[in-house]
Amino acid sequence: MTTITWDQALIDKYNINGPRYTSYPTALSLAENWDQTQLVQALEQAPEQLSLYIHIPFCHKLCYYCGCNKVVTRHQHKADRYLDHLALEMAMYAQLIGARRLHQVHLGGGTPTFLTEAQLTRLHNLIRTHFSLTEAPELSIEIDPRSCSDDKLRHLRRLGFNRVSFGVQDFDEKVQIAINRVQDTALIKHQVALCRELGFSSINLDLIYGLPYQNPRSFASSIDQVIAMNPDRVSLFSYAHLPSRFAGQRKIKDESLPTAPLKLELLQLGIEKFTAAGYQFIGMDHFAKVDDALAVAQREGRLQRNFQGYTTAGQDCTIGIGASSISQVNGVLWQNAKDVPDYYHLLEQQQRLPVVKGFQSSADDRLRAALISELICHFELSIERFAEHWQLADFWQYFAIAKDKLQPFIEDGLVTLTPTHVRVSDLGRLWVRSICACFDAYLTQQSSAPRYSKVV
Repeated sequence: MTTITWDQALIDKYNINGPRYTSYPTALSLAENWDQTQLVQALEQAPEQLSLYIHIPFCHKLCYYCGCNKVVTRHQHKADRYLDHLALEMAMYAQLIGARRLHQVHLGGGTPTFLTEAQLTRLHNLIRTHFSLTEAPELSIEIDPRSCSDDKLRHLRRLGFNRVSFGVQDFDEKVQIAINRVQDTALIKHQVALCRELGFSSINLDLIYGLPYQNPRSFASSIDQVIAMNPDRVSLFSYAHLPSRFAGQRKIKDESLPTAPLKLELLQLGIEKFTAAGYQFIGMDHFAKVDDALAVAQREGRLQRNFQGYTTAGQDCTIGIGASSISQVNGVLWQNAKDVPDYYHLLEQQQRLPVVKGFQSSADDRLRAALISELICHFELSIERFAEHWQLADFWQYFAIAKDKLQPFIEDGLVTLTPTHVRVSDLGRLWVRSICACFDAYLTQQSSAPRYSKVV
């Protein structure tokens, strides 16, 4: 990407609150009192290969910035009861998916490395007991370096985990203190090196921009240290400050946060440094080495997006288990109870899947989901190919409202329309969430919802 000069008017105009489009419709469209027979039907027609996401909500300490569903506790035994209930949920899904196999399993949280080695072994055995896996499945886990020893990394590798993602966020001590996540830089470097020595096939490091007290000098140092560790992928997430939703964020002083122009300067710094170091800018918040599967998939037009972000595993074939997990299969989305006690109650007392919300996509939803995915993953759309695939007699007649909404982006050089293509410019890539919102049929009734973060 070329160097960008930020214009305050542009920031004010396009830095709206909007979805991240890990699904379309977004999770806000999921409705309560939903008929679960749609879930059963979706799984009956599911692809032969599925992805599994398992949410582990437990954390030893509260990170103030975090917006994830979590339970902060020092009581390790709580995870044993949680595993009991994961076993119940897995058994129910095993009956529904039959002989279908898993080609991807991801442990997220919370903090999956909250689990002890014995608990990780039990979880691994539960997965193997209830599901069939492909010959070479992708097994990935999110790691908090503070709760992961060398022995635990070795144990994960023995269990077959081949992908790891480390939560770094920022190396600057002042920032770490402000977000209540102080961690030793030497420890992270050591663990990354050990993962490479143990033969993990992919290592990802997470950074967050927009945290309290970040500035270009300190953040550049953090980026340089990440580059020196030579990860396969880097996630550069935007901090979403929503203290009305997340109590922990109220401990972060508003005056300590970077201004919008400064936050964008931090993002541009990341883009420039990572691309100069040989990483491909996948889009929004991801970078990958050019030979990484994500980068290859993007160049070949196969990249997709699901609830975990950019993916090569498909966007309509994921089962989520555990408290708050979201599933998406064949255009049907459903979500488990968010609170752990409610999750337990549904499994124990109701003896049913702990699903509390769901949504059945319409034909229009599927069409718009495909279009938004194309733009957010590849930054261009072939009008003719898309119209032919979705049997649209007149593309712009169907998307007349979207075309009107795109006009300001066109005038500002963020989008180019030709008779054959919709293309997002280099600068437009940073506002791709706002651009995709033009095609969102739900956003008018949800746009005022404070639950959406700023797009950058």
